[in-house]
Amino acid sequence: MRLPPGTQQPRRRRQLDWELITCGVRGHALVGTDAVEFRPQDAIVAREHDGVRWHRCLRCDAWLALPAPPAPTRPHPPDRAEIHVPLRGRPLRDRIVLRLIAIDRAFHFLILSLLGVGALAFEADRAGLRAPFYRVLTDIQGGMAGGPVQNTGHVGILRDLDKLFSLRSGTLEEIGIALLSYGLLEAVEAVGLWFGKRWAEYLTFLATTILLPLEIYELIHGATVLKVVGFIINLAVVIYLLFAKRLFGLRGGEAAEKAKRSRELGWEAVQRATPAGSGSPGSAGSPGSPGSPGSAGSPGSPGPPVPPAPPGPRARA
Repeated sequence: MRLPPGTQQPRRRRQLDWELITCGVRGHALVGTDAVEFRPQDAIVAREHDGVRWHRCLRCDAWLALPAPPAPTRPHPPDRAEIHVPLRGRPLRDRIVLRLIAIDRAFHFLILSLLGVGALAFEADRAGLRAPFYRVLTDIQGGMAGGPVQNTGHVGILRDLDKLFSLRSGTLEEIGIALLSYGLLEAVEAVGLWFGKRWAEYLTFLATTILLPLEIYELIHGATVLKVVGFIINLAVVIYLLFAKRLFGLRGGEAAEKAKRSRELGWEAVQRATPAGSGSPGSAGSPGSPGSPGSAGSPGSPGPPVPPAPPGPRARA
């Protein structure tokens, strides 16, 4: 079970702190920065001691010392029912990872769509492009005034273009339609993953897994850096979706996934991250110095003396 911040033993292998990464990009989720004063029931998120106002980030649990607002707009911080607790822990990690996969799929959609449109456009005007292509090829090979063109021995892009002109009529049209169809599938995956839809996780897993044997075949018969990187990314996506997202009933399936997420959402997660009987700004953040994103976690780190924690449910160990 995850211990409250500031009470964990040092780890030899460092792990990503998704909360601090998100706060570094989007800023801290603070409450009561525009309030005149704090009430005892506000102590879990904001408190004042010796004239210093301390605010707890509801995402990364860091406590920050901020000056009083010059023109406060409310008498006290909002009640808990009015506060939106941001994603944290596993739900935050899953949102970030799924959206990274969604961006990858959106990039695939863009590339496949361009290739599909290009194939259809090429097929529509292949006859008109044939003569200019061989004329340019003649000049490249050194033929002057309509000199002979060598149709064999081409390498690289010249060989590929020569193959395009040699394809039977309708083949490029079929390829273009296939590319556009697969691009549309990638777009549907991207939209679903961006909004965290369960069906999109299954769709992405199946669509990616089906192509893995083809990618392995391509690597065996002609590995390149791009092919290797693409294979590693797709393999990582498949493993993540299968095990971390518990697809097909694995590791308890969707029920276990929902139960795990519910434990790390809302005020229950915030309360659990608050050390029992403490609630002091110096004990609910990440290691670091006061005032920084990771300012309130290490034992013995400087922090203001604080009044006893307000009455309420004790944090579960």
